[in-house]
Amino acid sequence: MPPFSADDPVNTPNTLNTASPAVAQALTDAVAELRAAGIALDAPFGDHHYVVRDGERIPIGGGTARLGVFNSIGGIWDPAAGYTEMLQGATYLHVVAFDGDRCPDTTTLLAYSQSGDPTSPHYSDQTKLYSRKQWVTERFCERDVLASPQLRVVHLRQGG
Repeated sequence: MPPFSADDPVNTPNTLNTASPAVAQALTDAVAELRAAGIALDAPFGDHHYVVRDGERIPIGGGTARLGVFNSIGGIWDPAAGYTEMLQGATYLHVVAFDGDRCPDTTTLLAYSQSGDPTSPHYSDQTKLYSRKQWVTERFCERDVLASPQLRVVHLRQGG
């Protein structure tokens, strides 16, 4: 296995040393931990990594920073039952792309949605988008604002 190289950080190291006793032990420990929690080895990740909104269990991707996951999100690991509901992690995500025209392409997402009020239509809307790996397209430039299906124009007149 090639060692880490600062000149090629994405591709080094790039293989798993299956001959290492530490790798075999880590796999053995992981299998034992999942079995102790009653989690099948082929269980979908989202079945055990989730949030609950309005009684609905919503699968949540991600993992902990301790495991090297950039989009850190996690709950408490219970060795007898697996993860509890996800409690912390990524909340506001924003991507901006410049493709050469005057208007940047922007998308955002609030992983925990816009409202903490269970009666709000925005209580779980973006959480569900996050679960499906979807984004909200932002309207940055005038042409995008005018093209929005949700656009509502209100004309104000000064009273006199």
